[in-house]
Amino acid sequence: MQTTFATRLKQAMGNKSLKQVDLFRIATAKGVKLGKSQLSQYVSGKTIPRQEILDFLARELEVSSSWLEQGIPMGISSFNFTAAEEAKISTGVPTASKDVHSQGMLQHSSLSKASTEAPIMREYKKSSKLDSVLYDVRGPVVDEANRMEDQGIHVLKLNIGNPAPFGFRAPDEVVADMRDQLTDTEGYSASRGLFSARKAIMQYDQIKHIPNVQMEDIYTGNGVSELINLTMSALLDTGDEILIPSPDYPLWTACATLAGGTVVHYLCDEKAEWYPDLDDIRSKITSNTKALVIINPNNPTGALYPRELLEEIVEIAREHQLILLSDEIYDRLVMDGEEHVSIASLAPDLFCITYNGLSKSHMVAGYRIGWMTLSGNKRAARDLMLGINMLSNMRLCSNVPAQSIVQTALGGHQSVKDYLIPGGRVYDQREYVYNALKDMPGVSIVKPKAAFYAFPKLDPKRFNITDDERFALDLLSDKKVLIVHGKGFNWETPGYFRIVYLPRLQTLEDAMGKLADFLSYYSQ
Repeated sequence: MQTTFATRLKQAMGNKSLKQVDLFRIATAKGVKLGKSQLSQYVSGKTIPRQEILDFLARELEVSSSWLEQGIPMGISSFNFTAAEEAKISTGVPTASKDVHSQGMLQHSSLSKASTEAPIMREYKKSSKLDSVLYDVRGPVVDEANRMEDQGIHVLKLNIGNPAPFGFRAPDEVVADMRDQLTDTEGYSASRGLFSARKAIMQYDQIKHIPNVQMEDIYTGNGVSELINLTMSALLDTGDEILIPSPDYPLWTACATLAGGTVVHYLCDEKAEWYPDLDDIRSKITSNTKALVIINPNNPTGALYPRELLEEIVEIAREHQLILLSDEIYDRLVMDGEEHVSIASLAPDLFCITYNGLSKSHMVAGYRIGWMTLSGNKRAARDLMLGINMLSNMRLCSNVPAQSIVQTALGGHQSVKDYLIPGGRVYDQREYVYNALKDMPGVSIVKPKAAFYAFPKLDPKRFNITDDERFALDLLSDKKVLIVHGKGFNWETPGYFRIVYLPRLQTLEDAMGKLADFLSYYSQ
């Protein structure tokens, strides 16, 4: 029976006593772009690599590329066969002689005839542009969790900030307004969005003191995610650098990479409330740096940046004439009496794009409604704005029924505030998770001030974490608890992970108990 590529890959790895992490480290040392999630997909049989990666694997595993890809025996792979002839051999069809080299012409004639009878199926591989793109919030660990659930295993999911599955509901007035307007929203809207939606957003921006915003400066999107992708495509050429925080929401890095830009990660400092390290930002600016991204409130750390810090970031951007891109999707999910400040309000002389939406604050992640606001020095970005408008026109418009609720959602009582005070679900769940984590031996945690997330650290001496994806998989295997490992947020130091505290207290108590028990014996 013919073996698969994945089977042969695992066989070759076993013969060399190499694990996936070993191949990843070898690739990194040799400058080969091979991500952990890519390698996991090769081993699991979900895909096969493009030729240069295939050749790299073959060299390191000391096998032939032909055998690894198609199962052609080592002695035959060096003979000059066509692809059709190689496939014929790989199926086990008898040849004219066991001695290939002495009977090559006879075999060649036989196989050439056979190749006309059985054409080789064309294989379609993903674009090489995706080779360096990772999105492990829904990556290999989640794939394993899905496999377990398919087998009937219950998994406690603490991996994604999706309010609805945890019992959070959209405000009744918002749902009623969408229902009542459905028949009026069956057609396309203007590419930027409905007038009513953009007017409400403009008024919200005025409350946030974002300067120089007109109706034409606002674009609605199918969530902020679409607009991040659109911005990166409009902004970045090959060789352009963009500063993105580490840890980050990984979509920023993925979209910038896919657009052809070079991502330069600046560090956020755990010892300073996870605030951006300003000296690190300064040290990484070059003549190729085009923009600076901030995520405030921060995902995954839950940090909230004070006005004084934002003013210093603005000064750096001003000195180097950088565009400011600010992801503020959690700005209405701030606790402890703190105030969110939009960085665009501090930079009227710089070109800024501010991203926001209703997915989190109004518990409607599935409606897919976000927006971006262009503000500040728009004269410096006239050509970029033309590019943004072109891409916006190309996708026609965002979800019109979801746009129809923006005016209602942003006006009147903001019910989300009830969740964020003592006695409210988000506040109480944050308190429980924070206290439970900090009481676990070997775990440290900076208290989150906003959003839905905690980003704890495991003591490297106690747990010896060298591969935090392996930690996440081991926790999932042993305790059926799903989290996202730190490297999934482009944080390179092992031993960090993100927990979502959206589940109800009873579920969180169960999950924290399982985590504490796991950590009582775990070490890598």
